[in-house]
Formats: sequence, C-alpha cells, structure tokens
Amino acid sequence: MDITNRGVDDEAKLADRNYIRWDAQGVEKIAENEEEDIQAVADMINTMQKAQFNNHRHCFSGTHARTQGIVKGKLVVHDDLPEHLKQSIFDHGAEYPVVCRYSSEPGDPGLDDRIPQPRGFAMKVFNVEGDFLSGGVGIPTQDIEFNSTPALDLANAKTTREIIGLRINYGNNPPELYKHLEARPDTDLQKFRDTVRNTHLESTRHYSQTAFRFGDYVAKYCLVPNSATQKKLYEETVKPDADPSDILSRWLQNFHRDHDAEYLLQFQLLENLDDQPVEYAGKVWDPEKYPWQTVATLLVPRQDSFDWEMKSFWEDHIRVDPWHGLKTLQPLGGPNRLRKVVYPASSALRRKMNARAEVNVKSMAEVP
Repeated sequence: MDITNRGVDDEAKLADRNYIRWDAQGVEKIAENEEEDIQAVADMINTMQKAQFNNHRHCFSGTHARTQGIVKGKLVVHDDLPEHLKQSIFDHGAEYPVVCRYSSEPGDPGLDDRIPQPRGFAMKVFNVEGDFLSGGVGIPTQDIEFNSTPALDLANAKTTREIIGLRINYGNNPPELYKHLEARPDTDLQKFRDTVRNTHLESTRHYSQTAFRFGDYVAKYCLVPNSATQKKLYEETVKPDADPSDILSRWLQNFHRDHDAEYLLQFQLLENLDDQPVEYAGKVWDPEKYPWQTVATLLVPRQDSFDWEMKSFWEDHIRVDPWHGLKTLQPLGGPNRLRKVVYPASSALRRKMNARAEVNVKSMAEVP
C-alpha cells in the first residue's frame, strides 16, 4: 500500500501520525561484541573476493559483483509534499541527475541469470547540497542502494558473521549448506533468497531493507516500477531450460533501448520500535500498518543500458556507499554500521588487486 492509492482524507491522516524522531532514545542500540563481529565480516568478505580473483583473475566487490546494466536519468522531487515528507533533499521540489546500476546480489560476477537470486539497484544522486557525513565530505552526491527482497537475511552483525561463514564453508555443497540453514531459527529468512521471482530487472520492486534517518524521522525506502510496460513485463519470468545465461541483461538492454522507465521513490516511516526494529533488518515493516508514501519519481529515458566503458569504469573505480551522503539521510542500525567498515575494506582490496584507483565522481560529467 502507498499514498498514491489514497485520497486527501487518508493523506491528512498520514500527516497526523506519531512518527518517531531519528534521535529518540532506543532507535539505535549497539549489540554486544558488534565491533568484533563487523571486523570478522570484513575479513571474510575479503577472503571471498580473493577466491573470486582466483577464478576470474580480477577482483570484484564482495557482493553485487555482476553488473546487469547502467543507466542515466533524473530524480524528480515532488513539489506538493505534505510537511512530514519534506525532509532532507526532499524538502522542496527539485530535479537531480542520477546514474544507476542494476546488479545481481551475490559476489560471483559470472553468476548465471537463470538462477533465482536477489537483485540490486544503486543510485548516485548528483548536485546535492547540505551537511555531509564524514565519509562524504567534498563529494556532493547522495548514494542510495536497494535490494529486491524487503527483508535482509544478513539482519545484524552477528547473523552476518554466521551466515557468511556458512557460505564460505559450504557454498559449493548446497545440501550441506541447507542442512545448517535449516537448523537455524531464521531458516525461512535465510532460504528465501533462493526462491525469489526471477523476472525483468526493470520491473522489479527494490527496497532499502535497512533503516535510515529521514530528516527529522526514521524510514525505510523502496523503488516501485511505475510505467505500464514495466508492470506488464513483471508477468514474464526466466525459463531456466530455454533462456540464455545472460537473459536478464538482454531483457534489460532491450527494454531500455525501446522504452522510457519510471519509478516511484517511496518512504515508510518509523512509528513503533517494537514492531519496526531498526537494529534487526530481517523483519519487514508491515506496509498495511505503516504505508509507503511517495516523495519523488525516477525518470530514465531510452538508452543503451550496457555500455562496456561505463561498466568497466563502475566496477574498477566507483564505490556506492550509503555513508557517502547527507547527515539528514544517515544510515541507522547494526547492518549499516557494518557497511561503514565492510564497504571501504572491500573497495580497498579491489583497488589493490586490480591496481585501480577509487574515483569519487562529483558530477554526471565525470561519468563515461
């Protein structure tokens, strides 16, 4: 459910709800041994990257290694938002240039598209002004990343350390891996990734999974395909016995060549910490209780979504990091504190092993 499906009275009711401030007591609670768990995860991700290097003789990101396409567009902030949604860069009507990458979530760049797995979407928003987090000082961009599953299986640092360890030890032996996953209390969450709908990337809804500061408040966000063609193509799924191994990239390239794309950027605000945990990202915030509310539209004109130069530049030089951005959109909770350590470590290893410098692009003109 989202605000676009409701009338004026419903919008007024949403404006009057008791949203929790981002700095309220209890929003963030650092778990015992979290720092140790996070460092262990950073080391394990590097181990996985080195294993992929041995296979491909090139080092990729620890997750979202497979580029499916890269496109340019603009993020249009609506100029008629109610006061409670006028937060951060969304506090006034505006247009921001963006560059976006579609990906597959696992760390194997050669992953067969016919295998159902979570997919990713990342945006770099340019021309952003304001007070930046320490990692984003001097870089006038807001990095925003999404995943195609609403809940994050790596739900906190402790869980992440356990699951990444299982994947390293048993990733090449699925029956043994499943035996260990089925012994866990969160087995359904851990196995869900293997049952996701394998469909068109441009037609897939994407989620932040974790919580972020949203100006005065706390929110999760999602990206909703909104054109008639995108909605129609969602009905088609990959045929494992008939489609080629790069079918998702092919579908994406065909779509963006012939059609404009439109997405709604929506936010879901925090109202109940017991029912909407910030520290545990494995629980979906019920959209029937806590509706999605639209703040902006992402518009992508027709273009070639698979440019080899742009693909190489992104993989070898760019890092998307939610800690690159404004303080008013600060990442919150354990999974995001983990990213603050893991992402730079993963990026540093890539640059070292590939002898490539990290490039923090500051404008669309710097993107190939």
